[in-house]
Amino acid sequence: MVNKLAALALAGSLFALPAFAQDFNQRPTFGTLDLQTNFQPDPRSIDVTAGGNINSERLGNGCTGSIANAPDVRLNYQAGSFPLYISVQAQADTTLVVNLPDGSWVCNDDLNDLNPGIVLNRPASGQYDIWIGVFGGGSGAPARLSVSEIPPQRR
Repeated sequence: MVNKLAALALAGSLFALPAFAQDFNQRPTFGTLDLQTNFQPDPRSIDVTAGGNINSERLGNGCTGSIANAPDVRLNYQAGSFPLYISVQAQADTTLVVNLPDGSWVCNDDLNDLNPGIVLNRPASGQYDIWIGVFGGGSGAPARLSVSEIPPQRR
């Protein structure tokens, strides 16, 4: 009886996993950027549609907003001596969720007014999976993701 209950609990948890984990193995919805240090033109941008049906708060690290399961954009980056800036511009209140090459998560809401961004002073070479969320839930918000080695201008 105990083994049967354990098997049922395990099976139930397996069905719940996809709803709780971002799948960085999925193909990014809006494309991939392959960049190496001192890339030109700088910044490099991709238009995306922000949001999704998954609450990013469960990732911790100050994550907030609703995001999709698959990454919005994948960045394959060969680092050098420059910092790396990843930011979003949108009319809506957006958030930023990034899975770093080491598997850790970095998130931001409101770096520049309601636009999120992260600054990596010593970025690692590797794969960065990026999600753009909508603060307060929802999806369908037009946004522009930018990757740069030039410090952002604060308003």
